[in-house]
Amino acid sequence: MITLRDYIPFEADDICISYLPYPHSFEQALTCLTCMAGSRIGYYQGNALKLTEDCQTLKPTFFPSVPRLYNKIYGTIKAKFDEATGCKKWLINSGLASKTANAANAVYTSGCYDMLVFNKIRAILGGQVRNMVTASAPIDLEVLDFLKVCFCCPILEAYGLTEVSGGATATKAIDPNTGHVGGPIQRLRIRLRDVPEMNYLSTDKPYPRGEVCMKGPTIFSGYFLRPDKTAEAFDKDGWFLTGDVGMIYPNGTLKIIDRSKNIFKLSQGEYIAPEKIENIVVLSSYVEQSFVYGDSLKNCCVIIVVPAQAEVNKFKAAHPDVDVLNSADFKKLVLDDMNRLLTEHHCTSLEKPKAVTFSTEAFSVDNDILTPTFKLKRNIAKQIFKEQIDAMYAVLTAQGL
Repeated sequence: MITLRDYIPFEADDICISYLPYPHSFEQALTCLTCMAGSRIGYYQGNALKLTEDCQTLKPTFFPSVPRLYNKIYGTIKAKFDEATGCKKWLINSGLASKTANAANAVYTSGCYDMLVFNKIRAILGGQVRNMVTASAPIDLEVLDFLKVCFCCPILEAYGLTEVSGGATATKAIDPNTGHVGGPIQRLRIRLRDVPEMNYLSTDKPYPRGEVCMKGPTIFSGYFLRPDKTAEAFDKDGWFLTGDVGMIYPNGTLKIIDRSKNIFKLSQGEYIAPEKIENIVVLSSYVEQSFVYGDSLKNCCVIIVVPAQAEVNKFKAAHPDVDVLNSADFKKLVLDDMNRLLTEHHCTSLEKPKAVTFSTEAFSVDNDILTPTFKLKRNIAKQIFKEQIDAMYAVLTAQGL
């Protein structure tokens, strides 16, 4: 029988670092798996900014994280690689090309290139990591493939929800292919439900698509004292409706491609999934966090961005007399870079925000914009940024957009 532990290969000599919030089912599942395997858990000192220091002291062999942190790590490493010149630049590019080709065969190490380039990257997390895992949100394929090469080990991708007791699917270390979240774990069944309003059908070719539905003993019985929400979470046959849109490959693996919840409709009648856009634009060096909003009476979406302080400082140094966060030039710079990424990811013109406003305060649990598991509270964000959203739409209307 296949269990989650068969996918996430904990051994007795493994050391896992614990720093994710315990309200998150991902962290709870990791704790259970390490205890079952007799592995060791090292707890961080409580400051996420000192996580790399903790890793260098603990030297974990297993590193779990979420796309938000992996995106930051990716951006930091890539920026350092881009700054390299001459022979060093050639060596980095050669190493990346060689190891990326080998990664297609699930080979992530290289005696020569690791010694010259990538062992320095591995040292960021203590130098002993041999398995990594990502969960809780989609992660870009480019980021995943890049980090596998840099940290010289497989990165497993798991998918699940609190309502299904944590993990539902996971990839395997021996699988070199990215872009899917593996197959279902023991005793869990998955099927797809048509979402005709978004043109996702189980009859789609070459691969069936639709909302991911689950049934099995790990599914929760209901929300505490919320029979109304419980009723909404299940169909008439008792299948749990995840709100995620998936695609099934012939080998039974699942790819998450969209969301059927948290979508909004623009005035043209087109449905937009904001999480898809937010997961792409965060790859921009200018974007720390983002909130995409669309009004059903408007024909475009807008975006609130928490800008990366390093880019703000860089622009300020070049334009000392300018109020950066209100600068039209800086807004255009950020908007153009986000739309470049959205174009590269084949997004439609309607999925590209037409205006941006900056938030001086990061989204957090303390200001109630994020849940304890770091998910965006869209209804709260909408209220907090209502004035800025209205102002952006007013300007766009004046421009005839």
